Amino acid sequence: MQGQGTLFKTEPKYNTFNIENRRYIGNKAKLSDWIMYLINNEIKEKLNSFADIFAGTASVTKASLKYFDKIITNDFLHSNNVIYKAFFENSGWNRKKLNEIIDNFNKLETNILQENYFSINFGGKFYHQNTARKIGYIRNEIERLKSELTEKEYNILLTSLIYTIDKIANTVGHFDAYRKIKIKEPKFELKLIEPFKTDKVQIFKADANQLVRKIKTDVAYIDPPYNSRQYSRFYHLYETLVKWEKPKLYGVALKPEPENVSEYCKVNAKNVFRDLIENLDAKYIAVSYNNTFNPKSNSSKNKISLEQIENILNKKGKTRVFENSYRFFNAGNTEFNNHKELLFITKVSE
Repeated sequence: MQGQGTLFKTEPKYNTFNIENRRYIGNKAKLSDWIMYLINNEIKEKLNSFADIFAGTASVTKASLKYFDKIITNDFLHSNNVIYKAFFENSGWNRKKLNEIIDNFNKLETNILQENYFSINFGGKFYHQNTARKIGYIRNEIERLKSELTEKEYNILLTSLIYTIDKIANTVGHFDAYRKIKIKEPKFELKLIEPFKTDKVQIFKADANQLVRKIKTDVAYIDPPYNSRQYSRFYHLYETLVKWEKPKLYGVALKPEPENVSEYCKVNAKNVFRDLIENLDAKYIAVSYNNTFNPKSNSSKNKISLEQIENILNKKGKTRVFENSYRFFNAGNTEFNNHKELLFITKVSE
């Protein structure tokens, strides 16, 4: 296991977003230090590589930077992949250049902007109409400027837009629905994210069960979705914003045709998880699990039970389980009393 070391970042001139500054169901921002502490405490030998197979907000990936030299981070959502590239990819970008672009965007007068794809679809629903016009205009401009930007700069601007509009969305934290209220026009101030200066991270956008057949790692961290909530549907607006193919949208929530639908949110989840673990080439496996298996909401009910997880991991090697009680991000109305996050750590049998 590597020593803690230091994360080196360039000093920001402006107020910026950190990777944790985003609402996301099941995010591990408040638990990432606990997870890394347990992994460090349980694994006494020196290890070099770490894989975050279902990275989500990548807060665990960030925490792993202190301890490992080679890191894999993966998620099959387009928007998350762009976010990972913006924060972790080791390539060139110019802060002054992007700050000038951001400043020009922030000077825009919304009342002179024309309606656009984003405002026509999402204005008056997920965002104030004026705000939606500005978001759509900025997204078009980022695409227009693409030839003048490095790939890193392009991804930073897209990610900065996502993090900015996340704070002012008329939602409870996801885009499965919007609140049926009169939307007040918020202050719109686009801010840059603060990328990491690192060459440790390899980024993938793959189905987890296919990815594990191609990689080898010392420690694999597994945090799949366990209930019927499809992340590609909950965060469809960011998927549409990033891809910018301007598809036809359907239903009250204005979603595109389904894409990147996870098998972990279906009845076959147990077998899919077993396949993942059986084909994972790692010395140690750490699996996050929470006890939301008996909530009021059917969409929150876990598709894999605690016992099933434990049985599958025990067949892979000696497994210990740890628990942490905490107040977690809940985007719906379901109440979870005595909520606990569990972490299984398995030493894979040779």
